[in-house]
Amino acid sequence: MTELLDSPPYGPRQDQRLLAELNALARHHRDYCPPFARIWKRWTEAADVSGIPFLHVGLFKLGTFQTDYPSVRRGRTLRSSGTSGSASQIALDDESASLQSRSAAAILKDFLGETPRPLLVLDRAVSLRARGELTARLAAAMSLRTLSTEIHFLMNDESGAIAWDRAAPVLDRHSDLFLYGFTSALWTDWARANPPERIRERLAQTRVTFVHSGGWKKLEAQNVDSRRLEQELLSRVAAGSRVLDFYGLAEQVGLLYPLCAKGYRHVPVWADVLVRNAWSLETLEGEPGLLQLLNVLARGAPYFSVLTEDLGRVVPGVCECGRSGKRFELLGRVPKAELRGCGAV
Repeated sequence: MTELLDSPPYGPRQDQRLLAELNALARHHRDYCPPFARIWKRWTEAADVSGIPFLHVGLFKLGTFQTDYPSVRRGRTLRSSGTSGSASQIALDDESASLQSRSAAAILKDFLGETPRPLLVLDRAVSLRARGELTARLAAAMSLRTLSTEIHFLMNDESGAIAWDRAAPVLDRHSDLFLYGFTSALWTDWARANPPERIRERLAQTRVTFVHSGGWKKLEAQNVDSRRLEQELLSRVAAGSRVLDFYGLAEQVGLLYPLCAKGYRHVPVWADVLVRNAWSLETLEGEPGLLQLLNVLARGAPYFSVLTEDLGRVVPGVCECGRSGKRFELLGRVPKAELRGCGAV
């Protein structure tokens, strides 16, 4: 189990320790995952993080990669929230899940504080009860469970509409809570909704921390940007409410990249982010390109190093938000790339 998780997420970088763990993890997956070994059969130990082997995100839509080491204990399969019919399938396991839960909790506590609050989830509980599979959207919501005193699913299992009677007793008892929703759902199902008068009155007296993740394509088509979404969400809740937008992939379970107050996404010490030229795959410094996301949390499947279809740029220097370490800007998606959802645990 990685010792990097014992460090503050945004403390001084420990790049040599990270490189050593990534090399060990690459050897682990090469030894116990035959498809990964075939793809990287000529790989030799990396002298720097740019030499760590990776899989393109699209490969996880073609089949399920599994690293079947002797002590592995399998969990459910995670499916990405893709909207075009194809979805990534990630083989989960108990050891990785424990690491990923610790990672998500540490990152969220840094951004949200450690005060536990009730969590309202803009989704259906039936998704949680599904056997064998877990959607990335629900997994993202469940990343907040370590900060939650209680969890309530707001959507009716059959109709998919908000069941306001489920929210009412929570709002009656609490004046400070979390609400998680997929980005487009927060707009269409919450910000555009017309709740009963009693709910409106209680919301006006409640501090709500909205947490959301997922693509913006649907909202961009409606001319809704992050500023408009935030204004609408905060317009009918109490002062002190806030909105936290985080980026993550189903193929990088446990890694969340919330947007800091200065508009950047920060990389915890147990992860790394590289930018590669889309044609040559050479690494870039200070220029936009394809994001490669790496972490030391994935034991049961080789999603520890993933080349995405997302465009970004690593930003040098120290962020004014006070967090140290590497930071990057998320710039969008490769043109004509498949519309995809997100995931995190």
